[in-house]
Amino acid sequence: MANAFLPITKEEMIKRGWEQPDFVYITGDAYVDHPSFGPAIISRLLEAHGFKVAMIPQPDWKDKKSIDVFGKPRLGFLVSAGNMDSMVNHYTVSKKRRSKDSYTPGGVMGKRPDYAVVVYCNLIRQTYKDVPIIIGGIEASLRRLAHYDYWSNKVKRSILMDSQADLLEYGMGEHATIEVAEALDAGIDIKDITYVAGTAYRAKNLDTVYDYIELPTYEEVCESKRTYAESFLIQYENTDAFTAKTLVESYGNRGYVVQNPPAKPLTQMEMDDVYKLPYQKTYHPIYEEAGGIPAIKEVKFSLVSNRGCFGGCNFCALTFHQGRIIQTRSHESIVEEAKEMTKDPDFKGYIHDVGGPTANFRQPACKKQMTKGVCKRKQCLFPTGCSNMEVDHSDYIALLRKLRKIPKVKKVFVRSGIRFDYVVYDKSDAFLRELCKYHVSGQLKVAPEHISNRVLEKLGKPNHEVYLKFVEKYIKMNDELGMDQYLVPYLMSSHPGSTLKDAIELALYLKEINHQPEQVQDFYPTPMTLSTTMYYTGLDPRTMQPVYVPRSPQEKQMQRALMQYKNPANYDIVVEALKKAGRMDLIGYGPQCLLRPRKEGANVSAKARGKKKTIRSAGKGRKKR
Repeated sequence: MANAFLPITKEEMIKRGWEQPDFVYITGDAYVDHPSFGPAIISRLLEAHGFKVAMIPQPDWKDKKSIDVFGKPRLGFLVSAGNMDSMVNHYTVSKKRRSKDSYTPGGVMGKRPDYAVVVYCNLIRQTYKDVPIIIGGIEASLRRLAHYDYWSNKVKRSILMDSQADLLEYGMGEHATIEVAEALDAGIDIKDITYVAGTAYRAKNLDTVYDYIELPTYEEVCESKRTYAESFLIQYENTDAFTAKTLVESYGNRGYVVQNPPAKPLTQMEMDDVYKLPYQKTYHPIYEEAGGIPAIKEVKFSLVSNRGCFGGCNFCALTFHQGRIIQTRSHESIVEEAKEMTKDPDFKGYIHDVGGPTANFRQPACKKQMTKGVCKRKQCLFPTGCSNMEVDHSDYIALLRKLRKIPKVKKVFVRSGIRFDYVVYDKSDAFLRELCKYHVSGQLKVAPEHISNRVLEKLGKPNHEVYLKFVEKYIKMNDELGMDQYLVPYLMSSHPGSTLKDAIELALYLKEINHQPEQVQDFYPTPMTLSTTMYYTGLDPRTMQPVYVPRSPQEKQMQRALMQYKNPANYDIVVEALKKAGRMDLIGYGPQCLLRPRKEGANVSAKARGKKKTIRSAGKGRKKR
């Protein structure tokens, strides 16, 4: 019974001999018992500490009885939107409804509400007025203080205020979850659990809060974009477990939201313990008839080796969620999981990935971080590599070699993304050699994001020259190995700082390397990122200098179309962009021209449409890499 799925029905609970669960976990995702899914980690961790956890995946938010499956839990409700923010899950960057939800049976859309955490909590409060509600997961974590909400285009209050929850656990949550659970089990009232690192709570006053920084009030950040940016910078500089202060945000007569400093990073032993919990490594059998859960396909034969990221990309929320200190699993833990993986009947010999937020980070950026924390106002890799950064791939190389030797393993891929600048800064080419020789599936995807240094500075990415050095090293290494492998760059349009001039510069670069992206990533302003703050305020919070922001749908469409200028369907919008930018010289027959002239009113011919298909097919490759 210890290895069975946790109960999702009252019948399953009774079979376990339980009269009442300690915790009921409500999640916006279907129930997938795999460590790549946050609810699975938290529920299994609680189980390992002796708590009874029952799951209510994707309750019907229109029916308050849907959260009453198990009755009143002994200690409280845990609530999460799932592995994604519900709004990102539901809407594209153009705010159009998505057609597929990979975390729902059969990929069906519409099984969770918008702003799921708030809706679920209010549903609980309709039935249980006094049961503790603890919220967590990515949606709660990144909305823990006042934040700009792209979908409503306004500054929203802390999710604690709107959800009526008692406590919020931010970050990955393992330490906080167990400390809170044990406190509740000891009889401590939820309103008195105000001391746990990695949590935030509501307070009527600040009588018992010490050594804190008071942020601008909610009213002030709503009234002034500059004040919003100033508040964000304070939060940004207080994300490290070793140096962060308690942060306090006032909501007038409604009281305060108090954010405790982050929880300490997990030790390697703790990471190993988390990943050896008795996960079923798949979705609950109840979903089989509906076609299963699509998201499991991406992770079923992948291995998590690390957490955290010191890359510091401005459009990424990892700084606020997992932190900048790298946490790793031991080789033994990862190899053991890989061996178990080979026993799966569906395993074909291919490990799809070995990594994390950044695959080739297997140690903290420098020794100082583990005792004094990360630097508040300096990044490890931006704008250039810090002189104190220790660049060393040897541990990752050793891990990959061990995995390649496991019987039944034919190939080990690295697909979760590498930091190409970290590879460039490595004085040894040993990792690049092994990567190219053993771990690339014909093409390596990397993320330079742009080629304009003005835009890259706002992205928090290294100068374009660093990427070109990596391209050179990659080409040279593949030539030495006699391998014909491609390099595919991930690029982003419409990020704050990107003008039409920058977008045209990027289009010319794509022409130079003979590459047209099949998909274009448009900047998506998600909660609690530095880039989103720039998007909303028009200011860079690090300098308070104005930043150009492409906001209109028309300009965003232009920047996106320029990246796919060869697509005949984009012809008119690219012409419009070039005209607006005063670059009609790029329409003609010269070697630098992006477009050929077209007669006024001419339609795209069938021949052109056929050419488009050929180009898009060829676009998967590039110049020989």
